[in-house]
Amino acid sequence: MAGQQFQYDDSGNTFFYFLTSFVGLIVIPATYYLWPRDQNAEQLRLKSLRRVHGRCLWYRLRLMKSQQSIIPTLKKAALLFGWAVFLLLAYKVSKLDREYQEYNPYEVLNLDQGASVSEIKKQYRVLSLKYHPDKGGDEATFMRIAKAYAALTNEQSRQNWETYGNPDGPGATSFGIALPAWIVDQKNSMLVLLVYGLAFMVILPVVVGTWWYRSIRYSGDQILISTTQLFMHFMYKTPNMNMKRLTMVLTAAFEFDPRSNKEATIRPTDNIEVPQLIRELGNINVKKKEPPFCYPYSLKARVLVLSHLARMEVSEELEEDQRFVVRKSPALLQEMINVGCQLTMMANSRGGFHAPRLVTIENCMKLTQMIVQGLQESKSPLLQLPHFEEEHLRYCISKKYKVRTLQDLVSLKDSDRRSMLRFLGEEKYDEVMAVLGSFPHIIMDIKLQVLDDEDSNNITAGSIVTVTVTLTRKRMADMFEKEQEASICPGEEAANTEEAGESNKAKTKVWQNKNKGAKKTAKSKKKKLTKKKATPAPVKAKQANGNVAGNEMAAAASAAASAAKEEDDEASDKGSESDEGEANKDSPSERDEESDKQSDTEVDEGAGDDEEEWEALQQSIQRRERALLETKSKVTHPVYSLYFPEEKQEWWWLYIADRKDQTLVSMPYHVCTLKDSEEVELKFPAPSKTGNYQYSVILRSDSYLGLDQIKPLKLEVHEAKAIMDNHPQWDIPDTEEEDEEQEDSDGIEESDYEDEDND
Repeated sequence: MAGQQFQYDDSGNTFFYFLTSFVGLIVIPATYYLWPRDQNAEQLRLKSLRRVHGRCLWYRLRLMKSQQSIIPTLKKAALLFGWAVFLLLAYKVSKLDREYQEYNPYEVLNLDQGASVSEIKKQYRVLSLKYHPDKGGDEATFMRIAKAYAALTNEQSRQNWETYGNPDGPGATSFGIALPAWIVDQKNSMLVLLVYGLAFMVILPVVVGTWWYRSIRYSGDQILISTTQLFMHFMYKTPNMNMKRLTMVLTAAFEFDPRSNKEATIRPTDNIEVPQLIRELGNINVKKKEPPFCYPYSLKARVLVLSHLARMEVSEELEEDQRFVVRKSPALLQEMINVGCQLTMMANSRGGFHAPRLVTIENCMKLTQMIVQGLQESKSPLLQLPHFEEEHLRYCISKKYKVRTLQDLVSLKDSDRRSMLRFLGEEKYDEVMAVLGSFPHIIMDIKLQVLDDEDSNNITAGSIVTVTVTLTRKRMADMFEKEQEASICPGEEAANTEEAGESNKAKTKVWQNKNKGAKKTAKSKKKKLTKKKATPAPVKAKQANGNVAGNEMAAAASAAASAAKEEDDEASDKGSESDEGEANKDSPSERDEESDKQSDTEVDEGAGDDEEEWEALQQSIQRRERALLETKSKVTHPVYSLYFPEEKQEWWWLYIADRKDQTLVSMPYHVCTLKDSEEVELKFPAPSKTGNYQYSVILRSDSYLGLDQIKPLKLEVHEAKAIMDNHPQWDIPDTEEEDEEQEDSDGIEESDYEDEDND
């Protein structure tokens, strides 16, 4: 029986196969994922954004970074080197001799397959004279020739070759291990053991431990867990947080502490430059001793944020730190909003503490807008536009124009706008209009319903209400186009409306008179009713007299009831007379046909409504399934921000709130995929008490000031339907049960009779 033999590769050929496969498994995926994308495409994208975003800080930084960065070149060089090694190894493998070849004695003797015995002997004599060691030939070659001659002439050797492929019979199975023999050589054993111990007992545990220690410090949104705990503590401690306190809590985040984040730095020059900025800013609660607000890192971050909002110039070293703080702030404020929502849900479910007020969460959203645009809370939103300064606002807020918001500026006529912005040149005016035209204009459509209910429009106490909000993004430039179209020919539109009015008057004289008569009769009936119901008026003044007032009210009520009965009788008499007249006109068969037609139309309408509801339900289910499976890109539209150091995308917050009670009704939904249109479902439980409720659907931008929208949401809550203990479908009459028992007994008797017949 053939055995098995394991041996290391002394020649190194097998090792080259292994090395080629290993390098290929690394180089091919690395090229796909790490090869720098087309730099020309990025340059073209930046070039297309230059007209609008050319003055933005993030645009200038991105342009400089793309020109100065050598990282793409290094990536390309490393990947090309890997491919060179891979191709070199593949070439080396292709030139290696085949070690495991099938033994063929005909090839050794240089004969054709199936040669005769005489030809074999003749060829053997020729080769023996040439390769015999006594004749000066190669001994190894002569041994192969002799073995091949024996395999073809000896019957046993020939049978072994045909059966096992070897004239000597079955041999041991050999497995080559793709490692050089010097690795297991006794001379190198200590070196190999040292390398293995260093790699698997030192380097690998250190790398895994470092990664694990860093990962457990951060949440899923890459925010330090200690920062989240800090926000939760202060939002629980101060439910009603103003903007000043909110800025202090934001800048106390551990992302700005060099001990927790290596990106944050404390410089020796901070002891000189930070106090100067404090004096310029004024009162920023420097003397507050509450930790961590009094720590140096928190104070520095607070000063840098406030100087950014005031658009103050700082030194180059502080400017780098300021960009780091400003870049981190939107994500930290989003974490504060998430913490506020968590505390609100805990307060609603458990109780025992006050949830953060609505003003606190909205201040977080407003501070995000302020940081992105680099504006203080009291400043005009017009300062988001280029070339607008404080001294220019007096032209806008004058009595003639009264422009205080971006919407006011858009609604102006082009001539008035040019006249108001006459302090700008032609180029600057065109740039301002291009920037203003790129700002978003959101159209918000709201639909209120109760899903998975028989009557989706009926809201009952405690039911889950679904508010479907459809957001459609337009550009402010579209508003300009509409305004121009409306102002092209106002005279023609007025003439058309006048002609349409005259034609309507000429056509509708007859039915207008009928309506007038109907209105007169309705007024006369109302007058009669008011005259009859005028008697109970003095009863209200006597309600304070106890039983007397009650008796008078009862008497008045009975009189009013009798009067109402008389009117109903008269109306019924008139109705019966008119019905009799109509009955005389039509025959009973005609009336039956009309009733059948009406019933058929009602059934068709009901079926159509059911089909529409079913189709709408199926479409909503399909939309939800697609939303779960699809992963939309969060790249929407770049934000125009003059002082933000990083390219930011337009995102929005959508939520429902009770502004009267200053509470959240539904948690804010962060809309990060609104490119053209987006449909968002907000769900919340209806109030437990019946009545009318007034809520607000609020849409807030996380990037622009003055573009927020608030729409009213009226909610009429009815009583919930009583749960039926005994449903009619389970009430089976006794007669039906007896019939079923009788049928069962009949079936048993019939089966018995069949068995007897078979026997």
